Amino acid sequence: EQVIFQVVEQDPEFPGGVEALYKFIQSNIKYPQLAKENNITGRVFVTFVVEKDGSVTNVRVLRDIGGGCGQEAVRIVKAMPKWTPGKQRGKAVRVQYNLPVNFSLR
Repeated sequence: EQVIFQVVEQDPEFPGGVEALYKFIQSNIKYPQLAKENNITGRVFVTFVVEKDGSVTNVRVLRDIGGGCGQEAVRIVKAMPKWTPGKQRGKAVRVQYNLPVNFSLR
């Protein structure tokens, strides 16, 4: 089990960058029925590790808003394609990454 970095010289990156990341989330998110019925909106904070090979592991909810939103945020993160791994001194390393997932009813 290697060290998991919090801060690195080069952050891990979703393929296509931050805009592509939010586009991916928007197009894949399924608003939980319970959250819709109870008018639950807000931000779920998810943390995960971007491995040396770019895969996403150890997905956990840091802050949930209820109504199934936390589970949905975890599902979305687990469905992500491989990332470009973070680097430290030119080598790929494991990096802890925190991601807010917005839930808003339109």
